[in-house]
Amino acid sequence: MKILTCFITCLSLLFSVNATAQSVDEDQLGAWYMYFYNAKLGDGPVGMQGDFQYRNWNLGGDLEQLLLRSGLTYLEKNSNVLFTLGYANITTGTPGESTETVVENRIYQEALIPQSLTSAVKLTHRFRYEQRWLPEQDMRTRYRYNLFLNILLNDSSFNKGTIYIALYNELFINGQREIGSGQTVPFFDRNRTYLGLGYGILNSLRTQIGWMRQTTNGWAKDQLQVSLHHSF
Repeated sequence: MKILTCFITCLSLLFSVNATAQSVDEDQLGAWYMYFYNAKLGDGPVGMQGDFQYRNWNLGGDLEQLLLRSGLTYLEKNSNVLFTLGYANITTGTPGESTETVVENRIYQEALIPQSLTSAVKLTHRFRYEQRWLPEQDMRTRYRYNLFLNILLNDSSFNKGTIYIALYNELFINGQREIGSGQTVPFFDRNRTYLGLGYGILNSLRTQIGWMRQTTNGWAKDQLQVSLHHSF
């Protein structure tokens, strides 16, 4: 009996240590390094857009996510709304020393709606609907709304030498709570709030550096974000 009690105690301690090692350190600054692109295919309304992101739980080396995403776009000329149908492959890591990863495949549809409040203050509304496939889960869906605000400080458009303030807030809502095998997820998935500073390297290439706060039901964490935005 004493041996069994000792074994259970040791096993409990092992799981406790493992859970602690894999928990998110909310006080540790993470870092996301990102490249965004959009391109026209000829002179018509069809194009491509996407992003490649290397996300870390820390400033580098502890993989949070490797995200590869691209899609075909269609520009509605009369309204200037950009529609996208795309695919994403996401590898998600475990915080801490564990090297375990989970691979997700995703299809998404989105609409980008630009709006100018003044010549220097520009809004963009992004509505995105995702279909997600993860191991040992039913197909999941998620709704996302992002409000971007860019305040240009020394120009009226994004050109070489333009300096601007960039802000956004994005809300994530799960499409269903039951995801198979008795598993459930909350209705609220997460929220991201961002503040950054941007600079036009070229007329077609911008860079941004900023701070993002991501909040879920289980944790909240600050992230450094460094990004390139390329149009061609």
